[in-house]
Amino acid sequence: RSSYSCCYFVLPCCFFDFHGKYRRRQSRKTQYREYLDFVAQVGAVCGFQVEEDCLRIPSTKRVSFVGKTRTYPPPEHALIDEQITQYINTRQTRDTRVGVNYSDHSDGLCKEAASELPEKEAGSAGTVWLPGFQPREKAEQVRNCASLPRDFVDDVVLSVANLLLSAAPQNSSPSVQGGSTAAWNQGESLSLKEVAEHLTKETLKRLKSEYGGLQTLLKNNHQVFEVLNGRVHIRDWRKEKPARRAQPEVKRRLSAGALKTRLCWFFIHHPDGCSLPSASCPYAHGTEELR
Repeated sequence: RSSYSCCYFVLPCCFFDFHGKYRRRQSRKTQYREYLDFVAQVGAVCGFQVEEDCLRIPSTKRVSFVGKTRTYPPPEHALIDEQITQYINTRQTRDTRVGVNYSDHSDGLCKEAASELPEKEAGSAGTVWLPGFQPREKAEQVRNCASLPRDFVDDVVLSVANLLLSAAPQNSSPSVQGGSTAAWNQGESLSLKEVAEHLTKETLKRLKSEYGGLQTLLKNNHQVFEVLNGRVHIRDWRKEKPARRAQPEVKRRLSAGALKTRLCWFFIHHPDGCSLPSASCPYAHGTEELR
C-alpha cells in the first residue's frame, strides 16, 4: 500500500492473519498449503501478479511469494487501495463469527467484502487500516525461564530433586562405582501439581510469569529431570541411549574432551553421587575435567 511502484517478497512462516492467529477453513488441504493460498490471495487482492517460488534453504517452510508487477493501471490505485481496506476489515468482522465459509478465490472478493460491510466501515476505507491493531513490541521479552537468575533456578532444581529423592528412598537400583556395586537412589516420580504444592508461594508466583512455568524450568534442566506425561522423574543417565558415533576414531578422541563443558549435577548434589563413572558421564566430575 506504500506506493504503486512497490514490489514485495514474502516467506510465509507462522500462521497469522491481519489481527491474530490464522484459523483453518479447509480440511482437504494441509495447514501450510492453506496458509500459503491465503497469503497469495492477499497479494492478488492487493492488485499484484503473484509469483510463487521455492527457496533452496534448509527449512520445511521455504515457499515464497514475489509481487513485481501490478494487475491494474496507475490511475486505479486509489480505488484498489479502498478495496484493500474493505478486504482487511471484512476479514476482521468475518473472523468474529462462527461457521462462516470463506472463498478460495480472490475474484470478486473485494466487491463481496464491500457489500457486506456496514456503512461506517465502508466509509472509513483509506483512513483506517485495521481498527484495534496492536503490533508486537520491538524488543520481545524472553519468558521461557532462560532469563531467570541462575541462583533462583539452582534453588528450585535442588528443592525439586530433594523432594523426589526423599519421596521414596527404597526406590534404588545397583550402580557400579569404581568396581564396587552400590545402590543408587532414583527417587520417586511426582506430578507437576504435587511438586508445585511443595514450593513456596513466592517461587510459584515468579514461575507463573514465565511461559510454561514450572514445567518449562524443569525441562530446561535436562541433565537432572525428565518430564513425561505430566510427571517429573530424576533422570537416570544409565538408561540414556549413547549418541551415534559416525566419526572416525581419531576425531572422536580429539573431540572427547570438548564434551565436558558443564559440571555434573549428580556428582555434586546427589547423595549417592553420579550413577555413571567419570569416563562414561557426559558431564565433568570436578573442575579438573572441564574444558
